[in-house]
Order: sequence, then structure tokens, then C-alpha cells
Amino acid sequence: MSQMSQTSQLNEISTLELAQALMERLSISPDDWHRLKSNRNSRASEQVAAAMVFLVKNQPQEAQVRLEQAIGWLDKSISAPPCESHGKR
Repeated sequence: MSQMSQTSQLNEISTLELAQALMERLSISPDDWHRLKSNRNSRASEQVAAAMVFLVKNQPQEAQVRLEQAIGWLDKSISAPPCESHGKR
């Protein structure tokens, strides 16, 4: 696909749809949860993408919460809690 046709196709998609597609792509699926729940880059990417959706929807307070979470993952000030299902009988 040429650069021109890729750009043309992207111009037909709304900014919100692009942000939502990126969020969906970067979200950790239930199948990958245990493997990626502590992966700082994956978790930060997921939060930044969510923040972009909230910004596009003009919800800056919600975006800020997600950005702060992303920073927490990157600066190691937060970590994944243990799974609730582990350790229970």
C-alpha cells in the first residue's frame, strides 16, 4: 500500500476512532494478563492510550488520572497487585 493511500484511509477515520483503536491494540487481553500485568512498558502504554481517548472526548480529568498511572508504572512508584484468585482456598 502506498503512503498516499494509507494517508487517505487514515483521513477517513475520526480522531476518536484512531485513539480507540490504539487503546484496543495496547490493552492487555485477559489471555495475556498474567504474563504482562507487571510489564511496566505495557502497562504505561495501555494507560497513555486510554488517556488519549479521554482527551479526545474532552475529559481532561480522566486523562490526567491515566497519565499519572502511566508515570507511576514508568517511575516504578506503583506495581501490580497480586491476583485475587491466588492464595484463596
